[in-house]
Amino acid sequence: MKMDNLAVMMENKKSSRDWGMIIERYEGGKILTSTWANLPEWLPLAPASLIPAIIQDADSRAVLMLVTLNQEALQRIAATGRVHYYHPRKRKVVLKGESSGHFQEIVEIRLNCQGDQLLLRVKPRGGACEWGYDSCFFRRLEEDGWQTADPRAFDPEEVYPEFAFSH
Repeated sequence: MKMDNLAVMMENKKSSRDWGMIIERYEGGKILTSTWANLPEWLPLAPASLIPAIIQDADSRAVLMLVTLNQEALQRIAATGRVHYYHPRKRKVVLKGESSGHFQEIVEIRLNCQGDQLLLRVKPRGGACEWGYDSCFFRRLEEDGWQTADPRAFDPEEVYPEFAFSH
């Protein structure tokens, strides 16, 4: 992965607030902004490359998901300020919340020390897990095996009728 822009920013000691350029976009007749407009430029990926991203609740700090992003997902994040990711089973980029309405608005993006992993802090608008939990990490390993550690946040059959329930 090419990290020239990141290296230049670190040399110049620019904060992460300097990374994004606010741009205007129109949605439903309203002017909206995206602070992540330069994300694809600051984190260039080769066409077939993927970068892992941890999705974390900005308020509770709970880890919600682990996803992979490609260049298209970065471009969509930059344009909307919402989580998009590469869905391996569907073999395409999807908007988190597209079918459930459980969108995730990005409030902060962090890059790890080696420049090959992201942390996206979000304001979730519902549960993250298609199994009905706030987090995809709802199982805990105990002495007798994997146990459900968290309560269900919603009924997945009502939210995802297209799965009806294939899990």
